[in-house]
Amino acid sequence: MSKDQGLSDKVKGKVNQAKGEVKDQVGNATDNPNMQREGKKDKLKGNIQEGVGKAKDDSRHY
Repeated sequence: MSKDQGLSDKVKGKVNQAKGEVKDQVGNATDNPNMQREGKKDKLKGNIQEGVGKAKDDSRHY
């Protein structure tokens, strides 16, 4: 496993969280529930990716 793999997952997670937040807010502003739903999915995906990255970092310390 690469040293940077955990960092890569965390960065991807943050990007997906930000993308999801934008979609969620635009969907809310335009009264588009489908876009809001996509945004919430992207935020969840980002949270999971970030958690995986943290777990990989933590496992390297052992």
